[in-house]
Parts: sequence; structure tokens; C-alpha cells
Amino acid sequence: MEKWFVKTKKADFEDWSRRLGIDIVTARVLRNRDILTAEEAAVFLGGSVNDLHDPFLMKDMDRAVSGLVSAINEGKKIRVIGDYDVDGVTSAYILTKGIACLGGKVSTAIPHRVKDGYGLSDNLVEEALKDGIELIITCDNGIAAAAQTKLAYDHGMKVIVTDHHEVPFETDSNGEHIQILPMAEAVVDPKRSDCEYPFKGICGAMVAYKLMTAILMKYSDESVSGSGDDTLVGENYVNLKNCMDELIQFAALGTVCDVMELKDENRVVVKEGIKKMASTQNAGLAALIEVNSLEPDKLSAYHLGFVIGPTINASGRLDTALRAFDLLNCESKLDAVSIAKDLKALNDSRKNLTNDGIEAAEKYISEHNLENKDVWVIYLPEVHESIAGIIAGKVRERYNHPVFVLTKGEDCVKGSGRSIEGYHMQEHLTESSHLLDKFGGHALAAGLSLKEENISKLDEFLNERACLKPDDFVAKVWIDVPMPTGYATMKLAKELEKIEPYGTGNPHALFAEKDLLFTGMKRFGAGGKYARYMAKNSDGRQVEFTSFSAPEDFLLFLDEKYGAGSGEAFEMGTQSFKVSVAYSLDVNRFRGTENLQFMMKYYS
Repeated sequence: MEKWFVKTKKADFEDWSRRLGIDIVTARVLRNRDILTAEEAAVFLGGSVNDLHDPFLMKDMDRAVSGLVSAINEGKKIRVIGDYDVDGVTSAYILTKGIACLGGKVSTAIPHRVKDGYGLSDNLVEEALKDGIELIITCDNGIAAAAQTKLAYDHGMKVIVTDHHEVPFETDSNGEHIQILPMAEAVVDPKRSDCEYPFKGICGAMVAYKLMTAILMKYSDESVSGSGDDTLVGENYVNLKNCMDELIQFAALGTVCDVMELKDENRVVVKEGIKKMASTQNAGLAALIEVNSLEPDKLSAYHLGFVIGPTINASGRLDTALRAFDLLNCESKLDAVSIAKDLKALNDSRKNLTNDGIEAAEKYISEHNLENKDVWVIYLPEVHESIAGIIAGKVRERYNHPVFVLTKGEDCVKGSGRSIEGYHMQEHLTESSHLLDKFGGHALAAGLSLKEENISKLDEFLNERACLKPDDFVAKVWIDVPMPTGYATMKLAKELEKIEPYGTGNPHALFAEKDLLFTGMKRFGAGGKYARYMAKNSDGRQVEFTSFSAPEDFLLFLDEKYGAGSGEAFEMGTQSFKVSVAYSLDVNRFRGTENLQFMMKYYS
């Protein structure tokens, strides 16, 4: 069972309410998003692309711009190398499309998950050499590829790295972290310790988008002609400028699918990107929306993260991510729909494999008594390596433990990890580097490869140094405002919509009321898998809560709290029970009508 906490961040909420013309509840929700002033709140509610940070604040951005534009002007062959997930594919598309608009000779390589592994590999460097490539530019990878970038330079190629992952480091005799940067003309990564960019939490696609933005900022309409190495032809400048509305859509998609926090400029880009997707001119994206039966003008961050994103990801998991890249690059609607249908079918297949993998993980947890460990290392040799991360995420979500799911690859064991608050996965893997062949990631997610004989050693090493307490394994639910349902109005619900898009770092506003009297329920959906619950609030008024969680879980909760048979009696309508509810407030729009909707998220 989760543990509930109320956020108690302070501000002059009455002043915010008066100055911004918002309800005091909305003001409190905004403060809980780490907004400090009314001025910041105004930008949060009405921010635009004009409020994005200057890309030249990012270390080496000036070098990346000059190096790339010079290579384009000199007619050098450029190879963009991305990665096989959504962020890797979208960042590769942004760079490829942007360089093409600038008149560059550009091609793209997306690593094969099994053949190449993550990011820039020796194999991809060798392929670039065979193809006569003179400049490699990485995206969503490269920061941990010191050996591979050196190999490129040894072969006479240059490299520009754009990435957003943690920088590898060594620890000196004083315990200080010394960052290890790859050999490159420029290393653009906001996670660099010497990078002063004000917002570190951007994805690879955003870094790529920032590079294109920086090029437009450096060259104005008055300065795009000339013969210098790093000047731009006016027509190319205009071409890039005209495609920025398209590129921001993929920056938004990468941001959501790489689970970046929807704060600061991420929120602006996702909001603007979703808005422009409603009339997207990209045939591939339009096809993804169509084959998934989505309404373009009703897209949300949820659709990006849980419908469109997984469809793109399926190609990199079960086939080759180049198919997803080709889809985004399609000019023919007919071809785009055909590829999109194939990717959707792949994703449906992936879902079945994932369900089987989750069952195997549950069995492993039971057989190996993992409940007694802090960090769970689960070895599933028969599971396809591409879905290890999904399985790890599902297990973490259910048990709230740091989880690594390992699978048997062709040459070694590969895996993915998903973590909890308080356990920095990438740092712990760095401590374990003597047991690993390769690793990388963030605080909450990571990838790794190792020899099979090192699995038990890694398990033991990680658990010895976990330093986690029992409370760390209890999921925390953060309430924005303890608010009686009687206070809720349609005006407030519509006002809260201004806080969208919701997602990581900007969750749906959550409210709570204690001890409502639950009086009955009605199932709905196929097979009655969802339910609406009737309750009386503190004013004695009837309130209806909608829940998309299994009704059986709620009935079991009543049995556990009030005694055996309570759930059955409640569903039969013969007994009522007091239940505390954490809920969100929504506007339900259907066939031209609007209704206030209370969504039950948690109960106790």
C-alpha cells in the first residue's frame, strides 16, 4: 500500500491568485511544480518558444555549429548516428532533416540492437569509413564512446557528439569525479560538469533541436551570404527555418518518450509540439496517428508516450529501428501508412512477448526470494533482450525496488535497469564497472552488458552497497491540495487544464478528501473491467468517482479493511463504507456536452 504525503511548499498564494487571475488551488498546484514566483507561474501558464533557453549557453555549442556548417559548405559526407529507441530515432531525424535543409550531404545510421548494441560502435565507425564519411555526428549517444571516437579519428574522420546522458567519470585519490570526454570537435551534452546550461533535463532530440536552433540564431537574414567556411547560403537558411515547426514535433515526441520531466522548456516544447501535430505535414507521423485511431486535435502527452512512442519503439526492439526512421522520412502517404501498419503489428507482437516476460520475472522473483534483497537482479535468458527495459519498468512499478532484467545475447548478457527515488542507477553501475563490459544511463534508468559468470557477482556487489531503508520501498503518493469535492467546480477544472501537458515532473494535479461514505458501484467497459463509485461527501452531496483500476482490487481492499465479505456486500448495495480518496479533477467532453469528472487514483 502506498504512503500519502501532502506537499507543503509555501508562497503568497492569495497574491498569485490576484495577480494571475487564478484560483488559490491552482496557485498551490503551480507552486508544487517548483515554481517560485508569480512571474515564473505566468511563463509556465503562457510560455512560448520565445522563452526557451539560449542554446549557446550549452558548452561547445558554438564549436558544433561552426564545425557542422563548415562541413556542409565544404561538401563533406556527413553521417548522423542515432540510437534504436524513440529518442534516438527522433534526434537522428531532426539532425538529418536539418542538415539536408542546409544543403548537406547527409546519411543516417541507426545501430541494430543485437548486431551493434547501443550507440556508436566499432562496427558503425568501420561502416562509415567504407562509405567515405568525413564527419560523424552522434545524437542521443556518444558521450560514453571514447574508444569509438578515437577509432574514427585514427581513420581520419572527425566527430561531433550531441548527447544528454551522464558523462562517464573516474574517481581520483580524493574521491573526486573526473569526467571522461570523448575525442571530438565538439561535445554538446548538458550533463557535462563544465556546462552552464540552466536546464539539464533535456533529451537527445532536444539537444539536436537546440543545435538547429543555434544555427538559425547565429545566421540572420542579413548574414547568410559570403564565402567563409562557416557561412550559410540564404536559401538553405530559409529551408531550415521553414522546417522548424516540423522538428519541434519530434523534439516533443523524444522528450515524452524518454520520460523527461515536463518542466521548464521541456513543457513548452511538448505543448507546442503537440499543438502542431494536429496538422502535421510529416507523412510518417500522420500515419502513426491514423493507424492507432487517434484524433489529431485531441493528442496528449499520454498518446505520445503510450501509443505513438511504443509503435516506433517496436521496430528497434523486434526488427531494425531504421524502419521507424524511414517512416518519419516518408514523402508518400501510401508508403507511410503501409510502414506504420507494419510497426503497429510489431508492437502488438511485442505486447504479447512482454506479458510472457513479466510472468517469467514474477516466477524468478518467487523462486529466488528476491523480496529479501534491496536491488533485484533478474536473469531471464530466454526473453528477447529488446523488452528487458519494459519488464524491468513493470516490476519496479509493482514492487518499488530497483530492478535489473538481464537477458542472454549473442556474445554476452545484456540488460536494462529501472530505479526508484533514492537509488542512482548510473552511479551504482559506475562503482560496479569492473564487473561490466559496457553500461550507461541516468539516475532512474540504465543499460548494461556483462559476462554471464559475472551476474551473481554483480548481484552481490550491488546489494552490498545499496544503502536503502525499508521506507525507500514504499511508494509515495504526493497530494497537491487536501480539497473537499464540494469545492470543485467546472471553472476550476478548466483552469487546471492550463497546467497541461501532464507527465513526468508535471503530474496531473492530485487532491484528497478523507472518509467519504461509499454507497455503491457500477461496472463499465468490456467485461466490467472498470467502475464508477457513488459516494457522499462531507456536505452530504452525491459524488461519482470514475476509476480505470480493476474493481476487484477495490473490493479486496474493502475485505481487508472491513472484514471478509465486505466487498461483495458493497457491490450488492447492502453495505456502505467510509473510504479516503486521492483524486484528479477533469472535464469530460462527449458529443458536445461537458461534465465535471472526479477520477479516483488512490484510496485508503
